[in-house]
Amino acid sequence: MSGSSMRVGELRPNQLLHTYGVGAVADMPNLSVMVCGLDDWSPNAGQAIPEERLLAAVRAKLGPTVQRLLPPPYVPETADPFGEWTRVGVPVTLFPRWLRCTNSKCGLLAPVETGLFELLPHAFSPDRIRYVHGCRGRGGSRPTAVPARFVLACRRGHLDDFPWLYFVHLGGVPEFGGHTLTLEEQSTTGDAASLWVICSCGARRSMAQAIGETMVGNLPLCRGRHPHLRAEQFRGCGEETRTMGLGATNGWFGMQLKAFTLPRADIEIDQRVAELWNMLELVSMLPEEQGRRLLTDLRCWGELEHFGVDEVWKAIRRHTEDGTDTAQHDELDLMTPEWNAFTRPGAVRLDDFTTEKERPPGETRPWLQEVILVTRLRQVSALYGFTRIDAPEWGDDTASPDFAPLSVAPPTWVPCAELRGEGIFLRFREDELARWESRPDVRERGALLRAGHDRWRAQRRLEPGHWPGLRYILLHSFAHALIREFALESGYSAAGIGERIYSGTGADPMAGVLLYTAAPDSEGTLGGLVTLGRRDRLGTLIGQALDAARLCSSDPLCSEHDPREHGHLYGSACHACLFASETSCERGNHYLDRALLVDTVRDLGIAYLAAS
Repeated sequence: MSGSSMRVGELRPNQLLHTYGVGAVADMPNLSVMVCGLDDWSPNAGQAIPEERLLAAVRAKLGPTVQRLLPPPYVPETADPFGEWTRVGVPVTLFPRWLRCTNSKCGLLAPVETGLFELLPHAFSPDRIRYVHGCRGRGGSRPTAVPARFVLACRRGHLDDFPWLYFVHLGGVPEFGGHTLTLEEQSTTGDAASLWVICSCGARRSMAQAIGETMVGNLPLCRGRHPHLRAEQFRGCGEETRTMGLGATNGWFGMQLKAFTLPRADIEIDQRVAELWNMLELVSMLPEEQGRRLLTDLRCWGELEHFGVDEVWKAIRRHTEDGTDTAQHDELDLMTPEWNAFTRPGAVRLDDFTTEKERPPGETRPWLQEVILVTRLRQVSALYGFTRIDAPEWGDDTASPDFAPLSVAPPTWVPCAELRGEGIFLRFREDELARWESRPDVRERGALLRAGHDRWRAQRRLEPGHWPGLRYILLHSFAHALIREFALESGYSAAGIGERIYSGTGADPMAGVLLYTAAPDSEGTLGGLVTLGRRDRLGTLIGQALDAARLCSSDPLCSEHDPREHGHLYGSACHACLFASETSCERGNHYLDRALLVDTVRDLGIAYLAAS
């Protein structure tokens, strides 16, 4: 990662989507920086990742200007300390701009623009870059100046420096030149009540008045700033602001779309041509001699070179004649094509999508239709925005309509990450599931959960509706119970196992669960998860998962939880039984209920997999 012309630290490429993406604050040993918007990135440093379904979905979100999905710029590190790799990275800007002297006898609090702090670069050790203050601390050395502990945020994704002058002067904003601020810690507890902002004019105020209910009226309205866009003003705002600790976990929530690479042909070369068709289509329109000659000049040729020009040209001709890209589908519907790929007859053997059928265990056949072992899969994730303070509601755009943009101008590309791994797909029997959904007692439980859902949306002033249905809650609860059991048996952590829920009751109903794990390595994962889907192991693991879900260590409180009381999106579920890591759950631990899955100590007889 780079800031201006100097490197200030290192991050893994995947962190730039999941943890430290555009607009996120990254803590370095002595600095705090924010990843800049896409306007400042160098998109030519990486090769576009082909995934047309995902690109179409991103365009539906951000507009038709988006043309490419690009990985973060990266050049392998070499022994040359001045090599090209030192000049390739992600641009960052200093944030917050206010620094504090660490000398206990000084404690000066001032913005970096005043020139009171000096930046000490270090060409070979980015972790040693720091700002220092001119006062002399212990031993006569200049003390380090560290970022101020607090910033200001609003629900629309804006972020700003904390208004220190405004706060300490009760709304007055005098010129900094006539006022000197210090931040004093008057105890060792570290809480806000022990921190005092003191001005040279005599004004002083405790930071406790900037946090919690007392902050209303003590803080200015939002100025609409997006530091990652390097814009002083961005469309205005006027929302109420709140104080946020630097590095708080709710300071940045990335908004992503994810898609699996699906089979579009029966042989590998035809699959690769179909994936790269947006770059190959123009060549296909040329005469053969000219087209073959231009093939090797395309940016995507590196991915096709091992097939040879002759075979690639034949595959291009087959693709043109077959017209395999004529099918239309909802751009934002990423699930239905995946469901069709997993449930298609026969096995698939491609580099990025390999499946094989496995007979369901005997005890599961009344409700489990088929088991598909996905020994190889490829997932591409794209970042299209982010929120602050409140996490986005996965799968429901209406719950987070004001996400922050990645750039000032409409983006022509978005950052993405590529993962490879394995998974287990479990398909439920539609007839049994539909029969269970029609039962009066099950419908009564659904009405209770729906009431909690409606109240939750009303509390947030969101439009009514967007109810996922009882089927989704059942499948989601089953996935979480099985993730916990798989984590104990596979060697993967629970945070490393993801879920994909396929649920629908329309003309083409869906009822299935994919549990998978993936890694950025080009070879994917090691097969430890797929082995759990074998017939001799899966039945036992499902039984153990259901047994564990029947009794929670928080019962009877957990099983008696009423979602209507406080407007919750879950019934009988908590951290002790069904909640999973946020990296695993596609809905933020919402829409879960053990009572629909198994009998609990309170609800008996309505569970889909009730004890026989």
